[in-house]
Amino acid sequence: MAERPDPPPEWVDRIDATLSRLPQCRQARAWTGTSWKVGAATVAHVFGGEDQLIRLVVRAEPDEVMALQHLGPPYFKASWGANVVGLALDDDTDWDEIAELLTDSYCVQAPAHLAEQVPRPGGRLDA
Repeated sequence: MAERPDPPPEWVDRIDATLSRLPQCRQARAWTGTSWKVGAATVAHVFGGEDQLIRLVVRAEPDEVMALQHLGPPYFKASWGANVVGLALDDDTDWDEIAELLTDSYCVQAPAHLAEQVPRPGGRLDA
């Protein structure tokens, strides 16, 4: 079996910079790579695959999952969980877009009383 590369530390730091500012969101070592959780719920997971690509998976609303999935690469619908979508990260990744996806993922996974505290992309508060 091929080795899975670790995500570059600077990419992990960029993801953490977005998620660590959200209420009760914490970084955790995953079975491979790094994940972020709120309570027991996984908000995001960044990891290297046996194909040497680095992927980020997040949670999204059903319509967002479908929209991203239909965009094609670098996006993909994960084979587990109805609300799990991912993308391959590379040197051309749009980190502003990643910050929006991470914030939305947190709001999908967090208890309502925490998600309500988070300004959503586009300037709206999650209701």
